[in-house]
Amino acid sequence: MWNKLSKFLEQIYPFVGLLILLVGLWQMLVVITNIQSYLLPSPVRVVQALGDMQWRWFYQAEATSIEIFGGFLLAASVGILLGITITWSNILRRAILPMLVFLNSLPKIALAPLFIIWLGYGIIPNIVIAFTTAFFPVVINTAAGVVEIDPNLINFAKSLRVPKWKRFFKIRIPNALPQIFAGLKTSATLAVIGAIVGEFVASSRGLAAVIMQAQGILATEAIFAALVWISVLGLGLYGLVALTEKIFMPWAQGIE
Repeated sequence: MWNKLSKFLEQIYPFVGLLILLVGLWQMLVVITNIQSYLLPSPVRVVQALGDMQWRWFYQAEATSIEIFGGFLLAASVGILLGITITWSNILRRAILPMLVFLNSLPKIALAPLFIIWLGYGIIPNIVIAFTTAFFPVVINTAAGVVEIDPNLINFAKSLRVPKWKRFFKIRIPNALPQIFAGLKTSATLAVIGAIVGEFVASSRGLAAVIMQAQGILATEAIFAALVWISVLGLGLYGLVALTEKIFMPWAQGIE
């Protein structure tokens, strides 16, 4: 147990050290320049805002986390399934891939009003916006991982008369896992962006709603506090993806 704890601390201490350094520099800048708090609040004031329950942090973070995790789960499931599907045959790939590229080229913020018209206000359209923002990297990375495999391995399986479906699920997909998880990690960060964009367009609940309320009264420390919450949710989702990667790929422990 202690060995696992020490390894975990070894992995996070560079990040924690850099974070402490940046926060210290931030505090020094505020003290030295005596800048107005509505322009740049000190870390102390941000921490105080995090403890100020008038902003209903847990209530607002609950809505944003549902949107982020819901959009990501949709992106992961649909993206992996679609990525596998378009590699099953050249006809499917030629039919679906250009359409995906076209849809991904559309700015998601421009689609947000349509989702609101179709689905109404609330959490559901924000989940859809997070999904549309996050699913493309999963599709592309899954398809690339399935296709990019040593042809000698496939030829050997063909020589043994292994059926196509078994080659697909026993050889191609396991070899695509590194690419799939790379896409999922990218998708995790994009799901956060998509959910926040949706809240900015039209939402009375969520961390972006707090930012807009705080902007109206120049409560800059609350804006920074909301950004802290958003970062924590994003790091949490990314950490879950990394943990799942270690479960499915225990041999991938990083570069020594």
